[in-house]
Amino acid sequence: MIYLDQAATSFPKPPQVGQAVVSALQTVGNSGRGGHELSLSASRLIFEARLEAARFFGSSDPSRIAFTANATESLNQALFGLLEPGDHVITTAQEHNSVLRPLFLLERRGVELTILPVDSRGVVDLEAIRRELRPNTRAVVAAHGSNLTGSLLDLGFLLGFCREHGLIVIIDAAQTAGWYPYNLAEQPIDILCFTGHKALYGPQGVGGIYVRPGLKLRPLKVGGSGVQTFSQEHPQEMPEALEAGTLNTPGIAGLLAGLHYVQAQGLEKIQQLEADLTSYFHGLVKEIPEVVVYGDFQAVHRLPIVTLNLKGVGASLVSQLLAERGICTRSGGHCAPLLHKALGTQDQGAVRFSFSHLNTKAELAETAAALGEIARQYGGKQHG
Repeated sequence: MIYLDQAATSFPKPPQVGQAVVSALQTVGNSGRGGHELSLSASRLIFEARLEAARFFGSSDPSRIAFTANATESLNQALFGLLEPGDHVITTAQEHNSVLRPLFLLERRGVELTILPVDSRGVVDLEAIRRELRPNTRAVVAAHGSNLTGSLLDLGFLLGFCREHGLIVIIDAAQTAGWYPYNLAEQPIDILCFTGHKALYGPQGVGGIYVRPGLKLRPLKVGGSGVQTFSQEHPQEMPEALEAGTLNTPGIAGLLAGLHYVQAQGLEKIQQLEADLTSYFHGLVKEIPEVVVYGDFQAVHRLPIVTLNLKGVGASLVSQLLAERGICTRSGGHCAPLLHKALGTQDQGAVRFSFSHLNTKAELAETAAALGEIARQYGGKQHG
């Protein structure tokens, strides 16, 4: 099997990640729900993971990291916990539905919404933010990297603009956490939302949210916390304020192992390997006459993603034919409806090939050859 769906979830996981999950299942109890050794072991494990996540993202305060189920939950916590009717929020047309759907719901509740456009390559027109600023603009929420095209936002420009105008910045780092070297001590990111199961190589079902000191969010959930039992109000202090209920301790153990793995590999090394794979595969497939590739491949930095179509062949059929050859890809809308509309692929969809440093050029050469065979057999014949 050749797995080229790394943007959906990384595979294979490092062996130590699975080992950490199993160990937690067998050796720890429920954090904050007892004074016995199993409960204390869970608390120590969670604190170690919180401390490691803070170090990884360059935060000096581990209490500002709260664990969630995934980036979607983190983004819901950020958006519903911050925005009020009458607020104006700016986002982009490259966003995932984990940003768009909460914003559309908030818009129906009275939040004003502006969506920055993208060009024909799917690159966000960040300069448009200057003319969209309003007196009631409160926040900007944006994916740092597109899960469809692999394009990156100019994070420096965005952060500088928001700091200049006093706007809260919410970054969706679902694709970039574990790939990009964030430094929250120096970067004015107010809220960072991440998942553990992609470039951090952790298990599914665990993620997190960073909230800068001084910024409070209304909790998305309230309930048991293990502290302040007799208070009718949920704890206000971080991280308990955003961690109602029993945490996914085995998942957090796996995330901790994933963080250690990525740090041992080194972000710079991972980026270089994946950039080389991306460039190699793009060079192969662009020579296939029927292939249409989407995204900006002139950019110096981009995520390890190549998304394409074969003229006259439905994306789902291409992905199916590749799967029959043991090649795993993702077809369809990729939860990015506005970006597909901008690219003109809302009807056909597209086939996404996404890589990690664990893939090889031999795998990519075999994949490109298979794509060429499919193009010769089906191209230009209007197959759905």
